[in-house]
Formats: sequence, structure tokens, C-alpha cells
Amino acid sequence: MRYFCLLLLWACAVQAQVASLPVMHAGQVSVSGLSSGAYMAVQFEVAYSRTVTGAGIIAGGPYFCSQGSLFTATTSCSCTSDLFACRVRPGGTRVSDLIAITDWFATTQTIDPTSALASHRVWMFSGNADSVVPQAVMDDLQSYYRHYIDANRILYQRNINAEHAMPTDSYGNGCLTLGTPYINNCGYDAAGELLNWLHGPLNPRNSGTLGGRFIAFDQSEFIALPGWHGMADFGYLYIPQACDGNAAQGCKLHVVFHGCLQDPGNVGATFVRHAGYNAWADSNRLLILYPQAAATFTNPNACWDWFAYDDTRYAQKSGRQMAAVKRMVNRLTTPP
Repeated sequence: MRYFCLLLLWACAVQAQVASLPVMHAGQVSVSGLSSGAYMAVQFEVAYSRTVTGAGIIAGGPYFCSQGSLFTATTSCSCTSDLFACRVRPGGTRVSDLIAITDWFATTQTIDPTSALASHRVWMFSGNADSVVPQAVMDDLQSYYRHYIDANRILYQRNINAEHAMPTDSYGNGCLTLGTPYINNCGYDAAGELLNWLHGPLNPRNSGTLGGRFIAFDQSEFIALPGWHGMADFGYLYIPQACDGNAAQGCKLHVVFHGCLQDPGNVGATFVRHAGYNAWADSNRLLILYPQAAATFTNPNACWDWFAYDDTRYAQKSGRQMAAVKRMVNRLTTPP
């Protein structure tokens, strides 16, 4: 009962109504994420490359970087191990091996054909003070993308003195802070920059009160027993007013994956409210889908599954979390 009450309080905190995720008719789909959410965005983009048209990656690394190993994930793809020294170095993710694995997955049809990636647009951000996912990892991600996507379709921002967090120009800790809620005011609007690269040029963001509404939706519609598989009971959808009355016909969909420790259990609705996406959505007919991860015994920091804590197929279309989010996307992009 206490847990249920906390969920209701959380829903009220973002002025949301609890409902089923509505059937909507949005079009073009893009993704973005921070940290574990960045890894999730990369693997979702690659696995469903026929559905997704582009990705914004903040402090992430190449597809299948961990290769299902927690040790690799926390020492070579990030510096997050409490037991072992960080092994991050230029080329340390072994990009050529990851490309070979990607191509093999495509051959076995467990992900979409890699040829579909050629039309994508990619936006990347790496703070040059990031101590969690150092720039060498992001540089490897750029090398990975360059194998499939022309350089003129990739924008890589790596010159801002920023720690590991979602950069904004109006909310959060100091830019060199490492700590909750992992949103830092760096005088830089990462959400706006990535949305403009993926879907722009866009209209200026709404500078006043948001005109749309939040829906808190039941994620168990899309994955059975979500709490057993590292997903929260509720996810969120932001619907701008211009997309509400017509079931989002002519609108686009952007999926945002939060980072570790940015789930409802740790920061409530802070990421959903303050990461910077909603004001751009309001003036540019963008639905913003916020799936939510949750802590488990094998995933105490509520990260997305990019190192096989729940599912060995975590980076393929049949991965539990991957398939769950794809079902959400399908619901929101149902043809009229």
C-alpha cells in the first residue's frame, strides 16, 4: 500500500493522469539518452534501424560494448567499478569486434539490416571532464558510427568542460558536479541541440508555462512483471497541445532514456520535468516518451540493460526491455 501511495504522489508531482498509453498516429521516430540510457539509445537505434531515424547520445559508447560482461561494462565501457581499476583507453572498446558482431546479428536477423543506418542522423555529446564515461569511449562510438553513417550526418560536441550529467542551460548542479540528479546547468541546451540536429530546424522552444500534458502509463502493458526485469511500473508520455486533439497525426516521436539513478525511485519526476525536452516539444509537435527503468538486485542503480543483467539478448530486437519499448513506440505510431 505504501508503494502504491508513493506512485500516486509521484504521478501528481508532474500533474499527470494515470492512464493507458494511448493509440496515436505519430510519424518519424528518434531516440536519445544519457549514460546507461545512451547505451540503450544506441542499441535501440541499431536493433530497430528501420524504425528509428536518428539518435542523440550523451556519455555513451558503441553498440554491444559490454558484450554481456559486467566487468567490461564497468572497466572498459565506463569507469564505474568499485573493485577494479578503470581500463578505458583509446580503442579500448575494440570497435572492429563490435562491428563484426553487429553485422553478424544483422545476418541472423536478430537486428534490422545495418544498411538502414546510412540514412540516420546522429548527435553526440561528451563532456571533457566526464569521469564516468570518458571521451575515449565516445570517440570509439564515433568510429563505430562512421563505419555505417557518413561523417556529414554525425555531429560530435566534445569541447565543453562538463562532468557526467545531462547538460542544460537553465537547471541543475554546477557543470563540473558529479551527483544526483545528474542534470547540470552548463549554459548548454543539449536537448534542444540534439532535437534540432535530428528533426530541425525547429521553432524556438516554449519559454513560458508548458501547454501540453503528461500521461503516466502502465508499463506492464508492454512487459510482464516489469519490476522483475529492471523496469518501473509507470512510464511517462508528454503530449504537446498541438498533438493532442488529432491523435498526433503529423507529429513526431522522440524516445528519451534516462541514466542510472535517474529513475522515479531516486529522483522522482526530476528528469522528466527538467531534462529540457518538453519546451521544445510544445512548439514543434513532438511527442516525448519517457520509459522508466527501476532498481533490481542485479541492477541496484536502476540502469537500463546494456550489460545483460536481465537478458542475454539485451541488445537485440527480442531483448525484454528492447521489445517493451518497441511496443510502446508501435502504440504511438499506429497508422491512421
